[in-house]
Amino acid sequence: MKRIILACLLFISLFSFAQQKNKLIIEKPLFRDPVYDGAADPVVIWNKGEKKWFMFYTNRRANEKNLDGVSWVHGTRIGIAESKDGVKWKYRDTCDIQYRLTDYTHWAPEVMENKGIYHMYLTYVPGVFKDWRHPRYIVHLTSKNLINWKFESKLTLASDRCIDACVFKLPNNEGWRMYYNNEMAGKSIFYADSKDLYHWKDSGKRIVGDRGCEGPKVFYWKNTYWMIVDNWKGLGVYSSTDLVNWKRQEKNILQEPGKGTDDGVMGGHCDVLVNNGKAYVYYFTHPGKTPENKGIDNYTTRRSSIQMAELKYNNGEISCDRDEPLYVKLTH
Repeated sequence: MKRIILACLLFISLFSFAQQKNKLIIEKPLFRDPVYDGAADPVVIWNKGEKKWFMFYTNRRANEKNLDGVSWVHGTRIGIAESKDGVKWKYRDTCDIQYRLTDYTHWAPEVMENKGIYHMYLTYVPGVFKDWRHPRYIVHLTSKNLINWKFESKLTLASDRCIDACVFKLPNNEGWRMYYNNEMAGKSIFYADSKDLYHWKDSGKRIVGDRGCEGPKVFYWKNTYWMIVDNWKGLGVYSSTDLVNWKRQEKNILQEPGKGTDDGVMGGHCDVLVNNGKAYVYYFTHPGKTPENKGIDNYTTRRSSIQMAELKYNNGEISCDRDEPLYVKLTH
């Protein structure tokens, strides 16, 4: 009997090894921007033409000196990293966004594909500023290659300070819904709807506002609609059955520090990729924003890294063990 048990355990171990052999382990951090070292707000999409994964991200000028106030988070284009397997990433370029006013700033891209056309909904700041008290809005751009982006329109939403678009396809071919952060309404989440991705009608409705937040990400997984937001105390998680009424779960994810390299602080503004039935969260960290560095504003506390972890589902709630070794093989 002992021999049979040992043989079974050996078989299970070999099977598990064979399964992991075809996967690659995720490193920490997943990616750092080699230009400014300020990568944040990631979004991941498959480039059908190049047969590669593309990661778009906000870039902050973390390593530049003599920048007053918050001017270091202004004045950059959207960065692009690329990967053949979704595991090993390298810097590619910045987006050629054909909408640039003098001293422009690009933030928080949302990128998706529909009928062979890529769409980007980009937060645009018309200048470089030392504080947060300035207009910002969302613009729509289109592309055929994910590199060169044509300006389509400036969206009319609930206020002149709307950021962080997330676009989700509604069921039953009812169109598309854009969730965004209305900063003038206590950093709450509002939404607008569209039948064609070009013309948008704002609802004027606050649907998430129990706590201040930004960076909404909506996805469908485990027969449930989910929204994850950045509460600046980890990521808040909401669930919904109708994409309008959202129920918050008690515990945030990625609030407690991890143990991996550049992962010892809370996670911020994320993307979620559902692939092969699994859900992966891409988030960013400010590794230097530790308790001992409280009140310090320099390169150490400004720099940021992109990280990746797997979401887990149990009894109607989402959790995330950022320290669990993660072996991934993405399909497309």
